[in-house]
Amino acid sequence: MTPLTLARLQFAATTIYHFLFVPLTLGLAFIVAWMQYRSYKTGDKAWEQLTKYFGSLFLINFSLGVVTGIVQEFQFGMNWSNYSRFVGDVFGAPLAIEALAAFFVESTFLGIWIFGRDKISKKLHLASIWIVAIAASVSALWIIIANSFMQSPTGFILRDTAFGPRAEMTDFAALILNYHVLIQFLHVIASGFATGAVFVLSISGLNILLGKDKATFKKVIKPIAIFALVALIVSVGAGDRQGKYIAENQPMKIATSEALWDTTDKAPFSVFSIIDENRKTNGISLKIPYGLSILAFNDPNATVKGINDLQAEYEAMYGPGNYTPPVALMYYSFRIMVYAGSLMLVVMLFSIIFHKKWIDKKWYAGLLVVMLPLPYLCNTFGWIFTEVGRQPWLVQGILKTEDGISTATSTNTTALLITLVGFIILYGILALIDIGLMAKHVKKGFDGLEATIKEESEVLITW
Repeated sequence: MTPLTLARLQFAATTIYHFLFVPLTLGLAFIVAWMQYRSYKTGDKAWEQLTKYFGSLFLINFSLGVVTGIVQEFQFGMNWSNYSRFVGDVFGAPLAIEALAAFFVESTFLGIWIFGRDKISKKLHLASIWIVAIAASVSALWIIIANSFMQSPTGFILRDTAFGPRAEMTDFAALILNYHVLIQFLHVIASGFATGAVFVLSISGLNILLGKDKATFKKVIKPIAIFALVALIVSVGAGDRQGKYIAENQPMKIATSEALWDTTDKAPFSVFSIIDENRKTNGISLKIPYGLSILAFNDPNATVKGINDLQAEYEAMYGPGNYTPPVALMYYSFRIMVYAGSLMLVVMLFSIIFHKKWIDKKWYAGLLVVMLPLPYLCNTFGWIFTEVGRQPWLVQGILKTEDGISTATSTNTTALLITLVGFIILYGILALIDIGLMAKHVKKGFDGLEATIKEESEVLITW
């Protein structure tokens, strides 16, 4: 493998692992805050127990999310220092604001929530978890602002320096009001809410199957299913709007996600196909007539540009090179995201409609449990689609990925291979720790809950 490929794999591995924790943090924070509000308003002991129970799981997830996120910051200055030099004046601002104005607020009030339960008023304690939830979403917003610049750069000029061209911010308002920010943020936040909701439903289903406090866990099924359904509908709507934006501004991403080799009018949507990238053909295919034209442009007669024509167009515009992302990876990533999301939406809808009939059925509790991987599949392959589909660009249209790698990194294959394997092993160990802590907590149920919260708080402080 080339150093560039290894550097990309290393960043991909750490980013994918980190993003396993982010959506759950976004969604579970609001759900725990809502549970505590229910406890505060009703005085019902069950809601207090649920708040502590899922709050402890939130702490485990948050602590590991922080640890895995720190590594990414170092990679910007090590493997990708040329990228950091090129875009640092723009990219650095939202990252700094995210840390100072969002993450620190989130961490501070999380500490107040953990250790202030019996030391401050119930109203202030309730407010602290709501501030944590809001700050988590604000933190995500600033990350999306930074990422949106990579997808749709705006509010900058290019200046020549002794080390080559460099992007400099000229309009901070344009950066944060980038239309891509709105559609991507809604999609990410709604997906996070859905992840948190499905997680709560799955853990509740597991406790019901194990016969632990069944009446208490059954209380959350319908309201959380409603929350999940709304979040999924918003996610689908934002995703649809994002798709239409991409069709206009990143047409190669749409073409590769459909394995559409040739420009086609009245383009069908491919439900499934066998992709042959070498021959640039598709094998067995199941298609919905006019589907892609409608999805991309709201017009069944619209013309959708194909990969071959876009490749030729980009070569004429930017010079010789490969401007086509990995087609099979794009095609299947998009379908895993869409089909897993659709399955969740259907299950949530039927969960609401048939709540009374299904709530006491063991098979239904089992269904909720096996739903757990679906939001993680959606989130992971959604981001693979988003980032890989932009290749060969790090910053769309102005900086190629090969130009963003550090000079030292570009010649050090051995070090990259060692660190890649090292990160995989380290993150594998962290994964086992995470699963172990979660399993231990779930197994205990409400028994010894106070002691468990104390243990998880100590883990968080240690991290």
